[in-house]
Amino acid sequence: MTRSFSQSLAEFAAASGHPAESALTVARLSALDWLAVGRAGAPEPVSEMTRTMALTEAGAEQAGIFGAAGRFPARAAALVNGTTSHALDYDDTHFAHIGHPSVAVFPAALAMAELNGRSLPETVEAALIGMEMSIRVGLWLGRSHYQTGFHQTATAGAFGATAAAGRLAGLDAAAMQHALGLAATRAAGLKVEFGTMGKPYNAGIAAATGVEAALLCAKGFVANPDALEAPFGFGATHHGAGNVETALAGLGDEWLFETVSHKFHACCHGLHAALEAARSLDIAGPEIAEIAVRTHPRWMSVCNQPSPTTGLGAKFSYRTVLAMTALGYDTAQLDSYSERTCADPRLVELREKVAVREDDGLSETQAHLSVLRRDGVRLEAEHDLLAPLSISERETRIRQKAAALIGPDTAATCWNILNNDVPAGEFAALLRP
Repeated sequence: MTRSFSQSLAEFAAASGHPAESALTVARLSALDWLAVGRAGAPEPVSEMTRTMALTEAGAEQAGIFGAAGRFPARAAALVNGTTSHALDYDDTHFAHIGHPSVAVFPAALAMAELNGRSLPETVEAALIGMEMSIRVGLWLGRSHYQTGFHQTATAGAFGATAAAGRLAGLDAAAMQHALGLAATRAAGLKVEFGTMGKPYNAGIAAATGVEAALLCAKGFVANPDALEAPFGFGATHHGAGNVETALAGLGDEWLFETVSHKFHACCHGLHAALEAARSLDIAGPEIAEIAVRTHPRWMSVCNQPSPTTGLGAKFSYRTVLAMTALGYDTAQLDSYSERTCADPRLVELREKVAVREDDGLSETQAHLSVLRRDGVRLEAEHDLLAPLSISERETRIRQKAAALIGPDTAATCWNILNNDVPAGEFAALLRP
């Protein structure tokens, strides 16, 4: 008997064996990256608001949250931690479906692991399976889903969060399929929120959905087990392309998550290829007559704000970040993105010399930069974010980033814990100040 799409996903989430060690290593690095950006994002207004909501509501002491002592209901912890870790938009991205896997899945996995007394290795394994699930669901939905206006981090991410939380709740394949079916009626998130507090909140919603679906289905909750692909199901109502063959290819043997891209600039990942190209050219503001950047058409509606006035808006603006780079602002530093930076007269002037053009000959991970200097010399560079990055180089850059965000001692402690068989609670303790 042929398994349905939902059955295949549920069996993978509930019953798959131990993932490849190389994939687990990348997952541990993503866990370090997630914790670092989450702690750094704790002072953000959206983080404070969701944290205050959890503090006000209180409840069962089950899981920790970024930025506060004490323990909170697992579902609330997932909401707060998902929102907080995406508040800076400095977390990892997977370009197979244009989504941020960690911020939807790790909060759900960690909350459920704390609730159920699971070990950290079990938690990382479940998170890896959940993040792989989010990528696979994203591929099934296809670019039509994203281009219509749905935020894959929130939609596909909710299914990944459910897979991770359900695995740690001990769901078998049948119960997992019901949990995914329940998540189908809860998964939500719109790209219209980009540039506002609504974008990180989308990640929190996905994480909380995963915990809620897992908790209910662990008690025997019944949903439509084929709610993803059924008529009037999630795919049909959310402009899904239904790419089943693509989504399931190599499932369980090939770990697409291994090609996740970590951010080394504190802005939208769509800008990073252009920034890496600019970095290779070593451009300086006073020398520049004009800058032309070519990018995939899909990014034109995501991170091409022409003249933002806020730090958050600057994170979604080719013209602004390239002008920042040329003027010596460090695009890896959080405090480089501010109203003050956007109002810098030098930046305002230079930004007008930057032209952004779409080029469907480029992939979504590529950008081409052309800089005309005042002396008539033209410089050109191209960068692809999918250029191979060795595990050792990835580890070096992520650990450097974490040390800069949370301090070298805390970053080293976190990495040591992640490489040992300890209770998940030891890792969760690092969320708190």
